[in-house]
Amino acid sequence: MNVTEAVQTRRSVRAFTDQPVDRETLTRILEKAQRSPSGGNTQPWHGIILTGEPMQALFNRVAQDLPKGRAAFAPEYNVYPPELDGAYEQRRRGVGEDMYGALAISREEKGKRLMWFANNFRAFGAPVLMLVHTPKYMGPPQWSDIGMWLQTVGLLAREEGLDTCFQEAWAVYAPQIREMVDIPEDHTFFCGVAIGYRDEEAAVNNFAVKRAGIEESVRWEGWG
Repeated sequence: MNVTEAVQTRRSVRAFTDQPVDRETLTRILEKAQRSPSGGNTQPWHGIILTGEPMQALFNRVAQDLPKGRAAFAPEYNVYPPELDGAYEQRRRGVGEDMYGALAISREEKGKRLMWFANNFRAFGAPVLMLVHTPKYMGPPQWSDIGMWLQTVGLLAREEGLDTCFQEAWAVYAPQIREMVDIPEDHTFFCGVAIGYRDEEAAVNNFAVKRAGIEESVRWEGWG
């Protein structure tokens, strides 16, 4: 698989098979991903890779607080800016509506939507969940470095026949995660990454995810 194929076939997978992922494959991916760029070679990313009983224990802990709704949320950063609007907010809402459309869950079926949302906190059935954190003093440049590392992990996973879902949703349960997993107190918990083998037949993995044209994000100067 070349880079273009990896980019074109990577998507946020939200239904995985139960096929296990071996540690050697993950090690190979992560060792290669260490070549990801970072400002000043700081390499500010940290990951904890869960499977088996520790992962299930985390799922069980979060499940205890799911019925509390937003009252149990305590993210350590704003997952989306409070002032998000315009095309950015339209894209965010649009992909959600397209996903629920693929699942045949209407806007009025709020209970079903909440039940589906809860799948986030079972890593959509993936056999591996990576939890990502970084020192609290790291700023936006270092967070962008973490993004480049995560993208590299995702593309290398495709090369190995694996898929991922980068789950900032996990951030809302940062305190519960800290109860179950040793994340340093002076670090910010960022996100989860579900890793596994895609369920090729699942509707949620097959709807078209729209992308804006480059004319919405790129301006050319000096090109005649």
